[in-house]
Amino acid sequence: MENTFPKCQKCGKGDLVPLSDFGSQGAPIHYKSWVCTNPDCGYNIKIRNGEVYLNEPIHSGELHVRGRQEFIR
Repeated sequence: MENTFPKCQKCGKGDLVPLSDFGSQGAPIHYKSWVCTNPDCGYNIKIRNGEVYLNEPIHSGELHVRGRQEFIR
């Protein structure tokens, strides 16, 4: 069975795909956010502490990893 995702209602070009995360104690949190696959769109919806957030800025994880690697050295 193929996964199908809803079309982004903001741009109509991308699909909304779910992202998961881990809680502060390591428990998985499935579908914590949904983001548009169209990089020019940037639409996202997230749940944090029971509240819904729309269109928060998206940051590259590369900066987080690079900063951590410099700290470890």
